Amino acid sequence: MEPYESRLVEWLKKNQARGTSLLQKLVQEGSTRGNESSAQAVVIEKCRELGLILDIWEIGNKQLLSHPYFCSDRKVFEGNPNVVGILKGKGGGRSIILNSHIDVVPEGDRNNWLDDPFSGKVKDGKLYGRGSTDMKGGTAALLLALEAIRASDITLKGDVIFESVIEEESGGAGTLATLLRGYTADAAIIPEPTNLKLFPKQQGSMWFRISVTGKSAHGGTRYEGTSAIEKAMQVIEQLQSLEKKRNSRIDDPLYEHIKIPIPINVGKINSGSWPSSVPDLAIIEGRMGVAPNETMENAQTEMETALLALQQLDSWFNLHPPTIEWFGGRWLPGNLSIEHPLIQVVKDRYASVVNSQAVIEASPWGTDGGILSQVGHIPVLVFGPGVTEVAHDANEYIHLKDVYLVAEIIALSIIRWCGIDH
Repeated sequence: MEPYESRLVEWLKKNQARGTSLLQKLVQEGSTRGNESSAQAVVIEKCRELGLILDIWEIGNKQLLSHPYFCSDRKVFEGNPNVVGILKGKGGGRSIILNSHIDVVPEGDRNNWLDDPFSGKVKDGKLYGRGSTDMKGGTAALLLALEAIRASDITLKGDVIFESVIEEESGGAGTLATLLRGYTADAAIIPEPTNLKLFPKQQGSMWFRISVTGKSAHGGTRYEGTSAIEKAMQVIEQLQSLEKKRNSRIDDPLYEHIKIPIPINVGKINSGSWPSSVPDLAIIEGRMGVAPNETMENAQTEMETALLALQQLDSWFNLHPPTIEWFGGRWLPGNLSIEHPLIQVVKDRYASVVNSQAVIEASPWGTDGGILSQVGHIPVLVFGPGVTEVAHDANEYIHLKDVYLVAEIIALSIIRWCGIDH
């Protein structure tokens, strides 16, 4: 390890409390959708403290709203900005984007929480609260890494572009806005909660809504009608068959330990308005996983074809075919070779810090990495602290030691990737 790297590591070990304090402040500002501004204010204050070149703007212009990959049902973006902070390099080195999202999912039923969902309580080496794992722990790790570089008097050759965006949980409009604003780089790291694994590939996903029609009748003579619920059950069986077919084609070794690489999840069903009536309409809503090496359009076509095939199984569907609508959230897949130089840099730094080899897998969920890679043509690695199993759950928490560990690995990776100006 070079002397400047040793200085950086020593600074991080002595200043872990700074990372804890920053993360606690971020969690205590509950940045659910439409309420991101107060948490962004914490980020802005930290970026100013680090002397980063700041760009703060509200997304939602015509260029963004008309982009083919814009996805959001949100109408108002005012007052809740994107934030970018740039650590300018001296030149001659590779640049990197450090992308994080500030928005968190709703806390749900507060009665399921042992403490206030936005307490930021620290206990037994864990920090609790909505967003601690997904993904304010990653945000704190990025800012702590940049602070360590600055405090260690290290001058980089390449630029570092730190991004704190809104709207990741709803489809990635915030990250898309950074690309349209001109922010690009030679590589990007997104510190989503990966349980310290390296994810060079990410599953994409999109929401669907299937309408299934029946024929109304009195419940006492239900045989005179056709239940939309019963027909919806056949549609769900078809979706389950499609899921098996699609996953049987996945042979990427990075999915070896993932039970269902690209799931089709039925998350919501609505039908009927009266217990004594045969329902004439059923609405199925769900999420379709998309493989890293396929397009969203091909995945859509495959599901639409499977729904048409119902006509061969039940004559009802000849005259009453289910209709499908693609709506709401969608996350583009990402597909980076494990031989890419970025993977090698982070993998080597991981090994030097942890004294073991990093586990490399495919992500079981979507991130903003798909937008950066497919729209921005930027190589993306997803790697961060956090407990994947508690993301979006009550009593969400993060192990603080993992935040410090990731900050060290990412700081050392930035130095190797961007280069040093001696």
